Amino acid sequence: MAWGITPVAVTRFCEQPQLAHVGGTKDPDVDAIAALRPDVVVMCTQENRLVDAEALRASGINVHAIDITRLAHVGPQMEALAQAVNANAEKSSGPWPLGDEVASPRLRAFVPIWKRPWMTISGDTYGSSLLRALGVENVYDDHPDRYPTVEIADVVVRKPDVVLATSEPYPFAERHRVQLEEIAPVIFINGQDLFWWGARTPAALQRLQAVLESV
Repeated sequence: MAWGITPVAVTRFCEQPQLAHVGGTKDPDVDAIAALRPDVVVMCTQENRLVDAEALRASGINVHAIDITRLAHVGPQMEALAQAVNANAEKSSGPWPLGDEVASPRLRAFVPIWKRPWMTISGDTYGSSLLRALGVENVYDDHPDRYPTVEIADVVVRKPDVVLATSEPYPFAERHRVQLEEIAPVIFINGQDLFWWGARTPAALQRLQAVLESV
């Protein structure tokens, strides 16, 4: 919608409640989507299932898949998406981050994304790539799993300077501060700014930079 294009439908997790819903990211209503006869269905390799993409293609629907795990992917992937949806070139152009810029590390952070069990992100994620551009080293950068399950005792051993507690996918809030401060001082950040890539990325980088400069 930032490009002036209104989707005919979205998942129930979209932040546009006025639009029609056709299931979730992992359980889309393929028949309902096909009935809408969209020109293209935009899917994400990180959130959507291959089996659903194949079912949509089998219904004769054009599927455009986006794959973003690094900041450097945002520009090329958004330009490809703009072509797929016939977006106005002027509106759909950046300024996009041009690459995986890495600022000199000044903070080491633990980034919880879930509780019961505790989960975090590894270096092979868009969020971690974005943090590197802001001079923040993820203490789980080296973990082989993209979204590892962790124990608090192990987090403490890694000695982060700060806990960056996000508002999503788990809604960390002030009520969690005491427990999280057993690890390190806590900063609450907007999960959309850290994890939602796209037209919002340039401004999200600026907002997160402003928050981190307060540390």
